[in-house]
Amino acid sequence: MNSGRTVFSQLMDFLPKYDFTRCVDRYRGNHRVRSFSCLDQYRCMAFAQLTYRESLRDIECCLRAMREKLYHMGIRGKISRSTLADANEKRDWRIYCDFAQVLIHIARKLYADDDFGLELEETVYALDASTIDLCLSLFPWARFRKTKGAIKLHTLLDLRGNIPAFIAITDGKVHDVNILDELIPELGAIYVMDRGYLDFARLYAINQAPAFFVVRSKRNTKFRRIYSRLIDKSTGLRCDQTVAFTGFYSKKDYPEKLRRIKFFDSEKKKTLNFLTNNFTLPALTIAELYRYR
Repeated sequence: MNSGRTVFSQLMDFLPKYDFTRCVDRYRGNHRVRSFSCLDQYRCMAFAQLTYRESLRDIECCLRAMREKLYHMGIRGKISRSTLADANEKRDWRIYCDFAQVLIHIARKLYADDDFGLELEETVYALDASTIDLCLSLFPWARFRKTKGAIKLHTLLDLRGNIPAFIAITDGKVHDVNILDELIPELGAIYVMDRGYLDFARLYAINQAPAFFVVRSKRNTKFRRIYSRLIDKSTGLRCDQTVAFTGFYSKKDYPEKLRRIKFFDSEKKKTLNFLTNNFTLPALTIAELYRYR
């Protein structure tokens, strides 16, 4: 019988406890807390995540079944549903938000030299949103339609290591493009997005950062061709052009030139149109960026 430390305890040792303490002190997370500290709460919820617990009752039953090992797991406080519920409701969420950023910063360093399929020096992000359906009777605050509840999870993913660099949870009615107002573009990074993020004023703000974007265009986008480059159609490319908008509002919101690339996906039998402000990368690399997204 193994009398050593638990695997969970060894995993928790990798966490920077000093940084966690700083996050707790920043928001006075342990103020007037007698037994169940923020660290206990974090370890309980981390255990629940790693072991796929589905409810507070499930967490309580599982941890109480190992009551004699809780101390060796680093959990000092008493585990109960009410204690966990109160902690999750009243503790400042910014403690764990700040600590998540600390962990993301550590993880990104570990994957900085990884190859995600394209040999690029720039940081490449994929931005997308997912709608998560909820039961309206249990979550009345998440009203999406008359008889349906939902929230929207916006995620900015670093393709090196598939590490989330930014996550925002909004009402299900919030359009995807609105999340661009909350992002601070990283200098020189490439943001790969779907058609839902086609807003010329917001894309111009990314261009002014300066950063790069690759976004799918819509059929009704009006522009004029300024210049065409030679392409190899055997690779799936159909055109590589420098364009400028001709619509009144699009030209006003994005007054500079853009690069338009058309690519035929032979697997899905679909033609894709991309707009980007990157004029240095090969056209095929731009198309491949969207595929690796």
